[in-house]
Amino acid sequence: MTTAPKSGERDAAAAPEKAPPIKFSGYQKFVVALLAFLQFSIVLDFMIISPLGAVIMPDLDISPQRFGEIVSAYAFSAGASGFLAAGFADRFDRKRFLLFFYCGFIGGTALCALAPNYPVLLFARIVTGVFGGVIGSVVLAIVTDLFPLAMRGRVMGVVQTAFSASQVLGIPAGL
Repeated sequence: MTTAPKSGERDAAAAPEKAPPIKFSGYQKFVVALLAFLQFSIVLDFMIISPLGAVIMPDLDISPQRFGEIVSAYAFSAGASGFLAAGFADRFDRKRFLLFFYCGFIGGTALCALAPNYPVLLFARIVTGVFGGVIGSVVLAIVTDLFPLAMRGRVMGVVQTAFSASQVLGIPAGL
């Protein structure tokens, strides 16, 4: 036999108490900003090449098809490396793993800047994609390791906002 709850009990059950949001420490703010910057830079590197087609195609004397291969090379290599890294990424310290892949990403980006011809630029985009493709997932894994559940939504929101910011702010500034 059940009894109907009294009016006051029903209201208390329907509206759970809201805890005040947990404040970020100085270190946590630094980590969030750093992870957002990493996300910003890898997305910007992926996106910045497209509007540069008008400069790159005549400079390297390549066709639109070859330029499309340069743009796609990053995406394909990033997807493949992200898929392959999923099998072994948890075996390594996340900080070292992130540093290794970000250093490789920087090296690939520098190689892109110095590429004198199509084959070198294509190779550089593949290298950059291989390293950049893993960084996004490592960033999110670090968020889940360092932040309690009550903070993760806000942290992931800030980190993922860097994706949009790289297109809205980064591309115009980079051109």
